[in-house]
Amino acid sequence: MVERILVSACLLGRPVRYDGGAKPVGDEVVGRWRSEGRVVVFCPEVSGGLPVPRPAAEIVGGDGADVLDGVARVLTEGGEDVSRHFVRGARLALEAARGAGVRVALLKESSPSCGSLRVYDGRFVGAWVPGQGVTTALLRRAGIRVFGEDRIAEAVACLRELEGSGAAR
Repeated sequence: MVERILVSACLLGRPVRYDGGAKPVGDEVVGRWRSEGRVVVFCPEVSGGLPVPRPAAEIVGGDGADVLDGVARVLTEGGEDVSRHFVRGARLALEAARGAGVRVALLKESSPSCGSLRVYDGRFVGAWVPGQGVTTALLRRAGIRVFGEDRIAEAVACLRELEGSGAAR
């Protein structure tokens, strides 16, 4: 069975980032996935109700798992708590993934929603800390494997393993 993959909209060139831009990934594998109709495009921040452009936001007091657990918050540099938008977007991303039978996601690294290995540290100085974004944390809790755009080869290997194993959904 051919696996579908959830991909951050900004990685596909959609201008949904906080600054109104995109971060398109030029990898030929992602292009092939698109042409094969395997891609489920999603931006949790926009889906969660945030506008484009919007103030930059970072996780303060932990990472995405901590936001889901209510012990950390997502704040703008001006101090506005936008956690509810991030949690809502994560839930909608999970709903979209489940609806499409997705078991693998390729998301924007370092994002407070989508980071898979690191997120900004909450001081708005461009520094990272190990951790995951809110959407990544929720997808992982549901058993979905999440990779950043700098780990496409690992995502490919995971997809091949899933397709080769014939594992039931």
